[in-house]
Amino acid sequence: MYQPPQAIADLPFENPTPAWHENITPVSDRESGLRPLEPASICSDNECQPRGTLFQWSYGTSFSGGPDLDEPLATDRPDFTEASSTVGRGVVQLELGYTYIYDDDGTASSKSHSLPEPLLRYGILADWLEFRLGWNYSSDQLAQLNDISGSEDLYLGFKIGLTPQEGILPEMAVIPQMTVPTGSDQFTAGEVLPGLNWIYSWEINDFISTGGSTQFNRAIDEVTTNAFTEWAQSWTVSYTLTEKVGAYTEWFAFFPQSAETAKPEYYFNGGFTYLINNNVQWDIRAGVGLNEAADDYFVGTGISIRFL
Repeated sequence: MYQPPQAIADLPFENPTPAWHENITPVSDRESGLRPLEPASICSDNECQPRGTLFQWSYGTSFSGGPDLDEPLATDRPDFTEASSTVGRGVVQLELGYTYIYDDDGTASSKSHSLPEPLLRYGILADWLEFRLGWNYSSDQLAQLNDISGSEDLYLGFKIGLTPQEGILPEMAVIPQMTVPTGSDQFTAGEVLPGLNWIYSWEINDFISTGGSTQFNRAIDEVTTNAFTEWAQSWTVSYTLTEKVGAYTEWFAFFPQSAETAKPEYYFNGGFTYLINNNVQWDIRAGVGLNEAADDYFVGTGISIRFL
């Protein structure tokens, strides 16, 4: 555990204040035109706490926000929108799930199984920084065709907690991310696909909170195999029903830019969460596609565990 340096006044100096100091007239920061440096941590009574976010909305020496390990865990699932907070330095959080997806475009139908959808989140170096590692296995059942299954490409990223919420100013985070071509032949993109995800949220009161995400990622056209940029936008509203039960409703969409065959997809979904204890949460969700290009519907469930 980090130990703060001993205060100068506590050191065994016989005369900690030199005589020449008495002849100096103090000059205020306003008069000198200088602004005090912001500390990298909050210090009170010789006890220091690291800052929880990289930046603050207000200028000053009092820092707020960041992960609170005395509160229930904040998860990136089950909704599409990621949490705008990090897990905290030294904390490991594992999120797992299963999703069933069905689609029928009028000429052919498909059924997909996605599992175990693991996302490993590990707080490193500071409370505002976490490393992210994801992997998944998918099985597709296509009408009149052989079933295909295999592992998907590995997901890597870092979540950076940017700001806490301050009034109408949101809590924010950003995730530089990418997938690397480690998947099976049927599911790999064959190249590194980088992207960036910007997340923002507001806690309105004890019952309701809201937020969204804006992201762009490099993607591959399934028909032509040419690369394009895919934008994604989401908005979610979360509800605290009881101390243990929560719910959410959400809209999200994908917008391919300069794609040759990929079309925009729109979805609406909702679900419930149950807090088993402060470090374990179970979830269930269901959603529907809102246009022809989107999948018809999906259902899923999962669990998240925090290790302190």
